[in-house]
Amino acid sequence: MTGAVRRLLPDPTPRLRFREMTADDLDVMAAMLGDPEVMAYYPAPKDRTESAEWIARMQERYTRDGHGLWIIETHEGEFVGDCGLTWQSVNGDPVLEVGYHVRTGMQRRGFASEAAAACLDLVRREFAPVLLTAIIHPANDASRGVAESLGMTHVDDDHAHPWIVRTVMGMRVEPDAGA
Repeated sequence: MTGAVRRLLPDPTPRLRFREMTADDLDVMAAMLGDPEVMAYYPAPKDRTESAEWIARMQERYTRDGHGLWIIETHEGEFVGDCGLTWQSVNGDPVLEVGYHVRTGMQRRGFASEAAAACLDLVRREFAPVLLTAIIHPANDASRGVAESLGMTHVDDDHAHPWIVRTVMGMRVEPDAGA
């Protein structure tokens, strides 16, 4: 018999806090995932049904893995986007990915980098040693900048999708020296 998976959350940052997604987040998530600017590097923006499926998928990941993409919001409760850790596949191999989306009105303020850095700290505490990746559309310079701000460099190209070769940024994460 296996025990319950321990559910994780990154520590709050100076401007942000993290929490699990719930069905109550459908309006804000559908607005963000349906925004053509936010989803410019995806095959298409997501409709409300697909956004509900996104939330359900994250809830499944919280239960199965103990983590997923979390809601990021200001300490005052203003929705910023989502950021977190998910298991992905790169050329058939499982990798831990840090992913992030910031709603249009909150972009270019460093929120994605701040949230991703908090996720990196969590990875260092809970998963190290491990390769942490960010799987990025090759034209998404902003996302690549977030990955580079964490210390990631280009490690591979993902050929799993017939419509695009995605850039895989990554870094080997070691435990804290004091851990």
